[in-house]
Amino acid sequence: RLVESGGGLVQAGDSVRLSCVASGRMFGDDALAWFRQFPGNERDFVAVISWNGVGTYYTDSVKGRFTISRDNAKNTVDLQITFLKPEDTARYYCAATSNYYSDDEVSIGGIREAEDFQSWGQGTQVTVSS
Repeated sequence: RLVESGGGLVQAGDSVRLSCVASGRMFGDDALAWFRQFPGNERDFVAVISWNGVGTYYTDSVKGRFTISRDNAKNTVDLQITFLKPEDTARYYCAATSNYYSDDEVSIGGIREAEDFQSWGQGTQVTVSS
């Protein structure tokens, strides 16, 4: 089970740190990702990180403002978001896959589809006011 936290109502230009912790399982070799869902839309890929944190990949629209990180000892994956914009308003989900992907596969965007991931959290809402 994955549980996200850290969302809320924030102002444009602020920063927020989302966190996801796994309970009842260890992330181990899992690649981990963050997706977001805008109202009425499908979940969109945001960022992914390889099992050891070496490989990362971001969707173009968030590069430079979003940073994904993980702590395998704590079984957590975080998403730091800076310079928040109203268009970042969405529900953010963390996801994990038990399939192994190398650092290189992750770094070139080889895993970024929702169907690549088997475990999902319930999401945390981020609302950015202008």
